Amino acid sequence: MATVAVTGAGRGIGLEIARQHLACGDRVIALVRNPAGATELAELAAASQGLLTIHAMDVGDDASVKSGAAETGDEPVDVLYNVAGISGPVPAELESADWDEWNDVFRIMVQGPLRVLQAFLPRMGEGAKVINFSSQLAASTWPYGGYYAYSAAKAALNRLMRSVAIDLKERGVIVGLVHPGWVQTEMGGAGADITPAESAEGIRKVTADWTLDRSGDFLKWNGETHPW
Repeated sequence: MATVAVTGAGRGIGLEIARQHLACGDRVIALVRNPAGATELAELAAASQGLLTIHAMDVGDDASVKSGAAETGDEPVDVLYNVAGISGPVPAELESADWDEWNDVFRIMVQGPLRVLQAFLPRMGEGAKVINFSSQLAASTWPYGGYYAYSAAKAALNRLMRSVAIDLKERGVIVGLVHPGWVQTEMGGAGADITPAESAEGIRKVTADWTLDRSGDFLKWNGETHPW
């Protein structure tokens, strides 16, 4: 049985990651900004016989991350999934910008994963894994415009976590970046390519197979290397 922590576990891919790990018999630490609104997650927890617990954590807030992590105890964490994110200003405004919205995007999707990692790192030993949800929009190969804040934040996350991977390698902690696919979630829309269940299943397999020699790599949900 592994112990996994999942941010953004209240909906979408985060919820499905939590559900599938629970079905495998794993211990799940579910982290959500608003536990009162996570009704489906609460139903999973109620039927889990204590294997899944829900904890409040706003990844954009230092105090919330620290208190949320402390509430989960001190058990070792085998896998940390940094899933939580926002779309930011859409469509992008070429000739103007809401800088407060930009700040929110970077606070949540660049600083947030590092905050969460810092909070759980003392509980992560050799072989533990930190899987960060990136996007194909982070890649220079993405052939479209728009989504300025979101794309920039995900590109920054990739570079940040590649540096973290280098610095954690001697500790044996594996850091991964994953594009979850275009998924039928609130953010991805109903017309997206794959379901949350398909994305989560692929990501769990990719995570299980991730080795230290590939720490810092950017992969797709199906295990293929994502050009960057």
